[in-house]
Amino acid sequence: MIIGIDLGTTNSLAAIWRDGQPLLIPNALGQVLTPSAVGLDEDGRILVGQAAQDRLVTHPLQTAAHFKRYMGSDHQQRLGHRLFRAEELSAFVLKSLKADVEAWLGEPVREAVITVPAYFNDIQRKATRIAGELAGLNVERLVNEPTAAAMAYGLHQHSESRFLVFDLGGGTFDVSILDLFEGVMEVRASAGDNLLGGEDFTEVVFHYLCSQLALPAAGSDPMLKAQLQRLAESGKRRLSEQGEVDIDFSWNGQDRCVTLTQHWLEEGCAPLLARLRQPVERALRDARLPAHGLDQIVLVGGATRMPLVRKLVTRMFGRFPVCRINPDEAVALGAAVQAGLKARDAALEEMVLTDVAPYSMGIEISNRMAGGRRERGVFLPIIERNTLVPVSRCEQVQTISDQQEQVDLRIYQGEARKVTDNVCLGELNIPVPPLPAGQVSLEVRFSYTVDGILEAECLVLNTGEIRRLVIEKCPGSLSPDEVAARLAALDDIKMHPRDRMENTALRARANRLYEQTRGDLRQLIGQQIGVFECELETQDTDRIREARLTLGKLLDDIEGSVW
Repeated sequence: MIIGIDLGTTNSLAAIWRDGQPLLIPNALGQVLTPSAVGLDEDGRILVGQAAQDRLVTHPLQTAAHFKRYMGSDHQQRLGHRLFRAEELSAFVLKSLKADVEAWLGEPVREAVITVPAYFNDIQRKATRIAGELAGLNVERLVNEPTAAAMAYGLHQHSESRFLVFDLGGGTFDVSILDLFEGVMEVRASAGDNLLGGEDFTEVVFHYLCSQLALPAAGSDPMLKAQLQRLAESGKRRLSEQGEVDIDFSWNGQDRCVTLTQHWLEEGCAPLLARLRQPVERALRDARLPAHGLDQIVLVGGATRMPLVRKLVTRMFGRFPVCRINPDEAVALGAAVQAGLKARDAALEEMVLTDVAPYSMGIEISNRMAGGRRERGVFLPIIERNTLVPVSRCEQVQTISDQQEQVDLRIYQGEARKVTDNVCLGELNIPVPPLPAGQVSLEVRFSYTVDGILEAECLVLNTGEIRRLVIEKCPGSLSPDEVAARLAALDDIKMHPRDRMENTALRARANRLYEQTRGDLRQLIGQQIGVFECELETQDTDRIREARLTLGKLLDDIEGSVW
């Protein structure tokens, strides 16, 4: 069984292909959305999902979220006394999803298709594969998120169509333009912004709350900051359904209220809305299509629920976008379709998917300028962005110095003219015969696969010697030895028992609300927490279930009336 996984910044989901259709798998709490949050419980065991998310407010120094943005970097986040990379934190989320699927299926799972933002670079994609490996999964393929969403939509369409997927998630923004014809889904162009998502809109609200409440130093108090961020997220979500909302805030015995309006949010987020336009325009240019040449605009990602985002899309294209599938679930459903394709399911045997390279890849060269001067550090693209993959392209270059004995071929990924503004992927050192400048020619060939593997090959035409490099180790990524060491270290860390997660998540939620309320309401929550704790000690499943339902209903009523 191959599972499909949407590893998101805010939430993650798992799905499988069964009986000719994609099926979302519920977690231990019976929900298909698992918050991408990781924390430590009182015994030092790893908590994943809703329980960890609720402990962001009560235990901010022992909980982490939004770590997907650091994938493929050296950034580390502290939980308790240990430091974790984004790959390791993501591995905990993947391991939790894997356990949920295994519990639901009743059989072990080893293989997965994982989605990534279309604009993830080579280093970030490798980091995602490593996260899967650390979680005990063999990652069969990485699929671009908007492409996966398009597969979820295209699965039900039998006519030819051309559509744009507008994918705004919690931490990343992707745009893809696709053609569907005769069972072939072809990606025409992709663009995006890896540092733009729903969390950035939340951050705007957070800073507004800080200014209105005269709390400029909120960042110095982790618990205060966590509480304000949760209120900002709650206010942003409520504005998706109401034109105006009040944010009630209590701190150090003082009660305050801040009013948020749709109009203010649109003005405050104007710079973010402007950034949403740029990738859309780039994708249209690369696909050589006018906006009216599209049949549909498909919205994907939880952040597209915001009215100001939908209004922006409607204005840009002069029509209402399509959102027939739950925007939180579309990517995971598409990942399950891809899992079915990998498993060669008969129901999908007529579907073919093509994709494109999201970034340009090339080498560093030196250009001859007027007067004989040379401009060094110039980027020469060999495979340009949005080229259909798999692909193989080559360029010829010559030596620039007399009696040169070696060429250092540096490989880069990006769009900037100067290599210093692009990402270095690796280097090939090629010995060449010592001849006058320009008399040694080299043919540089790049081959790029659908799985995002780049092979660089350099042929010295004067001698016939060939040097090859498969890009595996990149700055910020882990080596095979480092992966093995991290895997051994993670094996020593205990995961919180899955069968207790429902009780643990409820306790975390109750404690969060207890700390956020005051007076009679706080006392009532405290009493019910005490009752629930007593029932847990009896180990009587029926009594525990009844107490859990009672406490859960109380918390639902309180959150519904207060937040």
